[in-house]
Amino acid sequence: MAASALDDTDRRLLRVLQADGRITNAELAKQCNLSPAATFDRVRRLRERGFITGYAALLDPAKIDLALLIFVEVMLERTTGDVFDEFAAAARRAPEILECHMVAGGFDYLIKARVKDMDAYRGFLGDILVKMPGVRETRTYAVLEEVKSTARLPL
Repeated sequence: MAASALDDTDRRLLRVLQADGRITNAELAKQCNLSPAATFDRVRRLRERGFITGYAALLDPAKIDLALLIFVEVMLERTTGDVFDEFAAAARRAPEILECHMVAGGFDYLIKARVKDMDAYRGFLGDILVKMPGVRETRTYAVLEEVKSTARLPL
């Protein structure tokens, strides 16, 4: 089902669910001007078709001692399929890495990571990141201020 197959009601449901994934079906129905049964069916259909991929609690990183947000550009020694696969597998195993994206441009991967502080980042960099398969060079950007951070997609 392509995004264009979403009607206005589906989009409204998704907007509300992105804002509050714990909303009750009755409240969701009320906010979207639907019956509870129609709301339940539509949400089920959106899940089955892969528009809704899961639900999660969003945590305050500072309160769980992961206040430092880091972005890292990674350049690989070689850009071959096996190196890409090995690097990607290692990135998936590193809990500090929140996101890892293969990108086009002056480097190969962009990593978003969270750690306690700069000492913890130094340990992550030396013990994990530079030892990942194929890493030739990294460039680190420590975030001074998070101006905007959201998981909500614009609908």
